[in-house]
Amino acid sequence: MKKRVIGFAVAALAVGCATAALQPMPAGKLPDPTGLAINKGREIAFVNPLPRMRCGKVQCGTYNNWELAFPGVLTTAGADFGNALWSLRKVVWADRRLVFVDGRTLVCQLNWIRDHIHQMKGYRHWEYDLTSFLDFILDTQRADGQFYELIKQLDDFHWTFVPPDCRILYPEDNQSLVRLELEADIEYLMVEGCLQAWRVTGDDAWLRRALPRLEKGIEYMTRDPKRWDKAHGLCKRPYTIDTWDFTNDPRSGGNRSVVLTEPMAIMHGDNSGVYQAMNQLAWINERFGNAAKAASWRARAEALKANMFKHLWNGTFFCHQLPLNCEPLDAHEKERLSLSMAYALNRDILTTEQKRGVVAEYKARRKTTKGFSEWFTIDPAYSPSFKGNPPGRYVNGALSPFTAGELAKGAFECGEEAYGWDILDRVAQMVKRDDGKLYFLYDPVTGQPQGGGPSAWGAAAVLSAVDEGLAGVQDLDVQYRKIRFAPRWAVTPFAEGRYLTGYEASHKTVDVRWIFTDKGFRYHLRSPAQTVQAHLLVPSGKTPKALRVNGREMAFVLSTVGESRYVDAAVTPQDGVADFEVFY
Repeated sequence: MKKRVIGFAVAALAVGCATAALQPMPAGKLPDPTGLAINKGREIAFVNPLPRMRCGKVQCGTYNNWELAFPGVLTTAGADFGNALWSLRKVVWADRRLVFVDGRTLVCQLNWIRDHIHQMKGYRHWEYDLTSFLDFILDTQRADGQFYELIKQLDDFHWTFVPPDCRILYPEDNQSLVRLELEADIEYLMVEGCLQAWRVTGDDAWLRRALPRLEKGIEYMTRDPKRWDKAHGLCKRPYTIDTWDFTNDPRSGGNRSVVLTEPMAIMHGDNSGVYQAMNQLAWINERFGNAAKAASWRARAEALKANMFKHLWNGTFFCHQLPLNCEPLDAHEKERLSLSMAYALNRDILTTEQKRGVVAEYKARRKTTKGFSEWFTIDPAYSPSFKGNPPGRYVNGALSPFTAGELAKGAFECGEEAYGWDILDRVAQMVKRDDGKLYFLYDPVTGQPQGGGPSAWGAAAVLSAVDEGLAGVQDLDVQYRKIRFAPRWAVTPFAEGRYLTGYEASHKTVDVRWIFTDKGFRYHLRSPAQTVQAHLLVPSGKTPKALRVNGREMAFVLSTVGESRYVDAAVTPQDGVADFEVFY
């Protein structure tokens, strides 16, 4: 990232916009924008108060304001994108469940902890119980560190697929708690899930109690002979497709055990997930004053990363599987692009240039694929089939919104903002086409839904790409006390709009208004943040000359990511407001 400093340093920022009540006005008339308190003392003024029903002849709002939710968007150009977010929220809401087991009532986004955590990227904004299911999985952790993952009725036979030490039966509740043993992502997902829940609740005592068990889980993944390959210094699993829970052996439909004499492989997604978890554990330990332990976790993360690049990197992306005690299933493993590559874009394991190379690979395959998009579960698919699934069917090559969401989020961070928006726009069009629905998987050629899993997984990934990628609101601490603010609305057709996000459970709101004009652009950020790391995308072809924050001129750094330019500044909000005016 290239940087240069422009402007004048100031010792303090001016007081932010005061709130003023509007005077009553005749029915049907809108307030004069020049008289709004939000525009007082500002050279770049907002023109259209939002929400509103119409902007001229454009219907830009819904009758009952579906757009007003976390996350939600309103624009003067129309209501379609706001409606798409509303639909995605409904897809996630539909997966909310209650589970009754062992005297507990658990709130679950489905009854698999994996789905629960992946979907948390969406529902954390509105859910009030983020910890009951996590607590149950923490409390039932096996002595060696392995976590269980799913709760099923006893007449659902998942519990018969695993050895006795991978299941607990609750006959009084007709429930079973199961770990599909060949799964290799639960321990690192538990770290991610607990960290996400803590950001919402701010409950340090809860996170302190969880921390030793989370560390024990990662120790298990990097010590146990069933999970760890000493020769390569990497996590291993049975030879599956990416993160899924079956192998090519037809018997794996009813046997989800780890048998070390059967085909085993190293899959990059397990290792990028553990790498992320190690760094998250380091960050938590630093927060709690455990400097030595934090340093140890960071050192282990770097060693794991080095081994990943030594054994799995093909020069552009991580190869799919590295077989250990068997021959590869075909000759394409080193060129096979799997869905975990999209996740790796957002696990801080790649440099900006490496991310750009991965995104370039997806863009190139979009031009050559026979499918309607490049949101691959796996490409190329296994032929003639993988465990009975021919190419394009299920996770052997079907297309997935969760890949789309992770890919879009990664694109926003590496100078491919227009491509990130293009992905989100295509998803929004699919949602509109299908009457507000988004599905788990799609046939690559016909575009028809295939089902086979939780649609909310993909919907949450797309919501997260909007929230942290497009809107660029990233919680760097807890309850938005420290924010990275990196909005990319400049690549959308929305010249003026409003974005809302936050955590309902902790009553924290982030409210962003923006406008682009001939003289410059403006973002008005109202939030709980005590510090804001601003990283404001400059519209293509424009050169920023000055920055004002809360009406005062301020120094800034002009940074470059790829061919994109950003105005960077560290800001202390005043009365909850950081109001940015950037002049060309």
